[in-house]
Amino acid sequence: MALKGVAPRVAAPTLRAVSEASPPSLPVDPVAHIVPLIGEDAVRTLVAAFYRRVPRDPILGPMYPPQDLSGAQARLTSFLVQRFGGSKAYSRERGHPRLRMRHAPFRVDQAARDRWMELMRAAMDELGFDARVRAEVEVFLDGVATFLVNS
Repeated sequence: MALKGVAPRVAAPTLRAVSEASPPSLPVDPVAHIVPLIGEDAVRTLVAAFYRRVPRDPILGPMYPPQDLSGAQARLTSFLVQRFGGSKAYSRERGHPRLRMRHAPFRVDQAARDRWMELMRAAMDELGFDARVRAEVEVFLDGVATFLVNS
């Protein structure tokens, strides 16, 4: 007889029962639904709008080698498409993002981080992102930009 308010004791699952069960679900990326909502082309357009602003920017422009601007654009596009729930090409081509390691050669201070976000917001303004999608993308990008500050 179970006492009121006390859960009955349940035997722990056996190793066999655990191994036969479905594997545990990984946490769902909170922005993985973005590409299904807006499409991969919208992500490409966003990144292109951002990179149109970079070369003439006094803070970010010098951080991007002109001969690799298109490469940087392709890498960011591929990364965001994957994180936002689209093609997994980024991982197939580049492996784990290792964002801090990849950005270590660059001095990413608060001013650079803030300008990166400013240019991304301007790109979203230009494209007229849906308010809900924009808010979710902005929260994600804000977190990534803050994570990359290294000086």
